Amino acid sequence: MGSFFIDRKYRLPRKWSNKELRKIAPLIKGEVVNVSAWKDSDKEGGFYCDYFRNASHYSITNYKAEARGFQGKEGEIFLDLEQVLSGELVQRFDVAFNHTTLEHTFDVFTAFSNLCSLSKDMVIVVVPHLQQMHSTFGDFWRFTPESVEKLFLMNGLKLVYLSFNEHCDSSVYIFAVGSRFPERWRKTIGNDCSYMSKYQPHDGMEAFIGCQAVTNLGYRAGLVLKSFQSILTRLYKKLGTLMGKSFI
Repeated sequence: MGSFFIDRKYRLPRKWSNKELRKIAPLIKGEVVNVSAWKDSDKEGGFYCDYFRNASHYSITNYKAEARGFQGKEGEIFLDLEQVLSGELVQRFDVAFNHTTLEHTFDVFTAFSNLCSLSKDMVIVVVPHLQQMHSTFGDFWRFTPESVEKLFLMNGLKLVYLSFNEHCDSSVYIFAVGSRFPERWRKTIGNDCSYMSKYQPHDGMEAFIGCQAVTNLGYRAGLVLKSFQSILTRLYKKLGTLMGKSFI
């Protein structure tokens, strides 16, 4: 019952993506950086650093303070994803993690390239596939599984895991993991990268990502009505034939 009253634009997909991260994060044993982390909050009362409980070191980067950015904390790294990455940061970490920032960077190709360049191996991203425009500091992009996969490939990484939430009447997030060494993660993460919904939509449309988000109730009701009318028409014709006259 609790999920009925939850905010489905922001809160529900965030909770879902956090659940996905909890599956992957404990597998990481190297150095992790949360890129554009703001306060590192998971918006459920916890912190993402605690998800990576087996990491050898955990860092955060941020950009402008006025854009939910730089906090001035000890060890915090100032990073503008749209500028040339400093040489000292290239492949400094084993894993780069970024949650719902890329849609706010206009030069998304440079931003994604920098995100990948930070990592020796793995990059974990959460991006919106379907969500209303938000923020006062720019909101430029929405992503598909295909675009995420191509962005990884352009930067020398291969998609090893991809999932998306399938809640009805909800924003849709993509959770994706790319790696320079995908074979390292086959046994622990697998290779589930399907774009297809687990459930066939009731409106008869394609069962791709996002098909459950738009309920299409009016169209579905119309389909039911047409089907009902068709049944009635056939029934009247059959009755007319049996009684030797047409009711139509």
